[in-house]
Amino acid sequence: MSKDPLSKPTPDKHIRRGFKSRGFWFWVILALIIVAADQYTKGWFDAHLYYGERWPILPFLDATLLYNPGAAFSFLAGADGWQRWFFSLIALVATILIVYWLQRQPDKKLFCTALSCILGGALGNVLDRILHGHVIDFILFHWQSWHFPAFNVADIAITIGAALLIIEEFLRIQRAKNTPTSRR
Repeated sequence: MSKDPLSKPTPDKHIRRGFKSRGFWFWVILALIIVAADQYTKGWFDAHLYYGERWPILPFLDATLLYNPGAAFSFLAGADGWQRWFFSLIALVATILIVYWLQRQPDKKLFCTALSCILGGALGNVLDRILHGHVIDFILFHWQSWHFPAFNVADIAITIGAALLIIEEFLRIQRAKNTPTSRR
């Protein structure tokens, strides 16, 4: 029996999509592992350092304890407190979108790894904002008098996720260039 060439293609039966997909739950669990690692490390440093205290680790790296009521690089840190709920809302909207994409495309490994990293990082930081009113940062890179803004495991995960999305896009463009187009 031959298939009608004009019929609508059916999705691959071996790829399960949606909330019942094992692939989807793998990505969600990866994000939750990131949240757990982030919350554990923040709690440990919050319990063992005084605010502003620094422990030298390497000549260019210190452990520290800082609180950031703003966003990345302390953006809006000096605002009146509304930013706490604004950034929490942004993270929750991003969470909804990421969960949607994860359940729609669980077979795209690089894409889903990136989204899981971003999801885990966003949830880790939003938990801080909701529970504490600020994000706990504890990693500080510096050189002589220059200091990079302090950050945490959630920020690392978000950065890795963003980098992976950029790599995924470059690879997608490369695949599109290498795919022969049909001519009429």
